[in-house]
Amino acid sequence: MAVKVLIKRKVPEDRAKAMIPLFRKMRIQANNQPGYISGETLRSLENPDEFLVISTWETSNDWKNWVNSGDRKEVQDEIDALLGGKTEFEIFHYGFTE
Repeated sequence: MAVKVLIKRKVPEDRAKAMIPLFRKMRIQANNQPGYISGETLRSLENPDEFLVISTWETSNDWKNWVNSGDRKEVQDEIDALLGGKTEFEIFHYGFTE
């Protein structure tokens, strides 16, 4: 069953220029992962320092394999160092399936 992963990050304006290439790098790497369907990065209109990343995966195991991969951890460590904290995420599945 497909799942969606939501990652919300607060990126101060002075760090956004450094952060955006890391977002792109992670998306390029995710595109090559088994089970990856799609992803998008949104920036809040009302709070421009807030970013929301939504990715869709074929299964929660596909996401777990990606989140635990060395390639992702390397970029994630750079993101966390830049933001000064650990990135948190939530996994959702479609609640109205038959």
